[in-house]
Amino acid sequence: MKKLKNVDFLLFDLGNVIINIDYSFTINELTKRLPKEKHSLTSEFFPAKFHKDYEKGLISTVEFREAIKNHFQEPWEDNEIDYLWNSLLKDIPNDRIDLIKKLSEHYGLAVLSNTNELHIEAINILLKKQFGVSSLHDIFDEVYFSHELQLAKPDPNIYQKVSELLATPPTNILFFDDLKDNIESAKNLGYQTHHVTHPQALISYFENVQH
Repeated sequence: MKKLKNVDFLLFDLGNVIINIDYSFTINELTKRLPKEKHSLTSEFFPAKFHKDYEKGLISTVEFREAIKNHFQEPWEDNEIDYLWNSLLKDIPNDRIDLIKKLSEHYGLAVLSNTNELHIEAINILLKKQFGVSSLHDIFDEVYFSHELQLAKPDPNIYQKVSELLATPPTNILFFDDLKDNIESAKNLGYQTHHVTHPQALISYFENVQH
């Protein structure tokens, strides 16, 4: 594999870049459990302030579960809430992990994800089941989560922070994300970027740069 010029670190988002996610599946699961008059509440779930606060580590998992119960006014048990919240997490395609392993021969590899404690616990279980590894730390050199940094994309401060933590100038970091706002914010700070728009985007990107 030919190394890209002026790229020291590859920085990957998680959702729909490394792991497939499906928000509509979670909405459907919520809808199945709610009476019809509460169905409209599902559209407010992912944009909710308590979600953003949890993503930034501003509230605990216990507080997050309580906020969900309050939002839907449902007496759900913790395991039910955890199932619903994590149900958007799907599979991690083998070819993406194979690619990451090949790329590790030429680049530093890092993750930057807007995520939360419950999702990371679920992803670790998935990684163990699929690939026999305990966490993303076994695959990537550095792993940065919004709830640990208390910053979230597309805030420019998170990209500045990651550049500092990697001890690498933004111009030498190539960032992959599926959301245009996240890409634009990183680009404005000087990052090299690639917008992931389909399931084979990572694979095809590195195939194309070889030619």
